[in-house]
Amino acid sequence: MSRLISLLSGLAVAWLAVSPALAACAGRSLFTEMEPARLAEVKAAAADVPFATGNFWRATRGDEVITIAGTYHFDDPRHAPNLAALTPHITSATTVLVEAGPEEEKALMALIAKDPSTMVITEGLPLNQRLPPEVWDPLKEALSNRGIPPFMTAKFQPWYVLTLLSIPPCAITAMADKPKGLDGAVIDTALAAGVPVRGLEPFDTLFTIFDGMTAEELTEMLVSTLAIEDMSEDYFTTLVDSYFAGESRQAWELMRFVSYDLPGYTRDQIDADFARMEELVSSSRNRAWIPVLTEAAAQGPVFTAFGALHLSGEDGVLNLLQKEGFTLEELPL
Repeated sequence: MSRLISLLSGLAVAWLAVSPALAACAGRSLFTEMEPARLAEVKAAAADVPFATGNFWRATRGDEVITIAGTYHFDDPRHAPNLAALTPHITSATTVLVEAGPEEEKALMALIAKDPSTMVITEGLPLNQRLPPEVWDPLKEALSNRGIPPFMTAKFQPWYVLTLLSIPPCAITAMADKPKGLDGAVIDTALAAGVPVRGLEPFDTLFTIFDGMTAEELTEMLVSTLAIEDMSEDYFTTLVDSYFAGESRQAWELMRFVSYDLPGYTRDQIDADFARMEELVSSSRNRAWIPVLTEAAAQGPVFTAFGALHLSGEDGVLNLLQKEGFTLEELPL
């Protein structure tokens, strides 16, 4: 999930005054109960991609230096020691580059205020009339469990519904306050030190991603997400724990292997769907970020922070920088 998506998720909570009575998350890590053979498959799949582990890195090419922080976009007390260790790198940077800086956030909010159709359906049928009952009924229940009434769920754009489904009911109240996560803490630290903060990409990149998906693809994503709704708290805990262990790629591969067990899907279909999703939400963006990073590094040391899943893979930021001639070393925080 990008930082802008996490910010947008909070809008629904703020607008709808979601009940604060929802319990704090107490899910279990799915890795702890996985059969050894399946766990070995997941770990092998993660290890098969470049830079599968680690959150904090330094890339150097001659005099050019880029310090890289893979982030988790929501608040957690475990960020504190990492931020303390990263602060000297942030405050000594010439530029800090993030997925969405203050100017991008302002532009996004201005767009939503000007054009509500970016988030809600203003023309055509609402979701309760677009989706078949076997999809709509579990969807309205899932969002009701997050404090969002069916009449509002029916008005949300499908991509926004997917965003809300990515946050389990136990965590949704944390969205009532603007989430900082490690990204937000990096931005605050840079601004306090007078270091300029810029976005890695245009503020409307989020909408470009979802515009590239068909209505059928979005519906299929709703169906597959709802199929694991009863385990959403466990998936959330698994993702967070994997991040702080420096193993976010394993959490991604876990989702792939769990999807293999969904009825009506073949492995080839799941692999194709995951490849398309990774291309849309990660790889294509990573490739666009590289010239932004290298141009900034030519002007002085750069600090950059973005979601940890952007680090790994053939088209992950680290591998792409290595192909540009940078030497990568993991920072021992």
